[in-house]
Amino acid sequence: MGKGLYVHVPFCIKKCNYCDFNSFKLDYEDKKRYIRSIITEMNLYSKQFDKDCFSTVFIGGGTPSILENEELKLLIDNIHSNFDIVDDAEISIEANPGTLTEEKLNTLFLSGVNRLSIGLQSSDRKHLESLGRIHSYEEFKENFEIARKIGFENINVDLMFSLPSQTFEHWKQTLKDVVKLNPSHISAYSLIIENETVFGRLYDEGKLELLDEELDLKMYYYTRDYLKEKGYNQYEISNYAKDKKECKHNILYWRCGQYLGLGPGAHSYLNKERFSNYKDIKTYCEKLRNFELPIENIEKLDKQDMIEEKIFMGLRMNEGIDLKKINEEFKVDFMKMYKNEVESLKNTNLIELVDSRLSLTNKGIDISNKVFVEFLKK
Repeated sequence: MGKGLYVHVPFCIKKCNYCDFNSFKLDYEDKKRYIRSIITEMNLYSKQFDKDCFSTVFIGGGTPSILENEELKLLIDNIHSNFDIVDDAEISIEANPGTLTEEKLNTLFLSGVNRLSIGLQSSDRKHLESLGRIHSYEEFKENFEIARKIGFENINVDLMFSLPSQTFEHWKQTLKDVVKLNPSHISAYSLIIENETVFGRLYDEGKLELLDEELDLKMYYYTRDYLKEKGYNQYEISNYAKDKKECKHNILYWRCGQYLGLGPGAHSYLNKERFSNYKDIKTYCEKLRNFELPIENIEKLDKQDMIEEKIFMGLRMNEGIDLKKINEEFKVDFMKMYKNEVESLKNTNLIELVDSRLSLTNKGIDISNKVFVEFLKK
């Protein structure tokens, strides 16, 4: 498995009401400095990785499609000139329908991008407005159809359920609208209220009413069953794909593969270390103007840290974790280490063990975070 490369573009037209990602309202001077800085960051890393190949590239945000046509081309050209990207690499970019154009889609396609991830969230106008989205369903649909015409075969659509005032029928209609377009991949997430977001503040002030847990689970079960019926394989808690269209970059994360993150706030995992860049764009750019890597935090992982990450990342996937591989990699006896936890979770029908593969049951998926906590050594 080759390494993954993540490139963070931190700008948005406006920040969505639920978003706690490292993103900022677009400032044209900051954007110019960012472009210069991230190219410098690539240059600084290029010699360090001259003998490594990257099998996945993911350009995320923020809103990468906010960049101008020539800026997108410059960014992608520098990725290719600084790193060895394998010929059949999955190269993804996130896009917002409010910032996509036919010209940008053509540039992305000709630059080698072969996977789009388009953030729709809902096909309902009222819900898009409440989320703070800057686009309509009609704009999304037009972008999607243009992308297909240009030649993009691998397109993911991001959706969100359990939205304030959303009914079960609303959610069913959104799924129906999206499936009709036949994307190759659908990500469907339940709304999570994060601190220091618009929704977080409204919730703390008692001004945001959330759906109850029963309706949230009903929406989740319907999503899983409906998408399976329509030919989408659920391969991770929130992700569904047509045959062989799973997101390779995200799978690399969930299997604890190595990856390099570039851009403000980007995270990396290499050689048993996790490290992250400065989130603040001015500090990030200042470091690179002085030809310093903009790394703020470094964490060295010990064997127990890595085993625990293998467990709670791997259990997110329907395939689960292979205990035989964990035993071989870390020279441990998993069942001896976690005998009590495995027996307890099996007895409550939260996990299942088939041969050497441990995975969540449907019941376990419903309360996955509680299952993961059981494997964290106190």
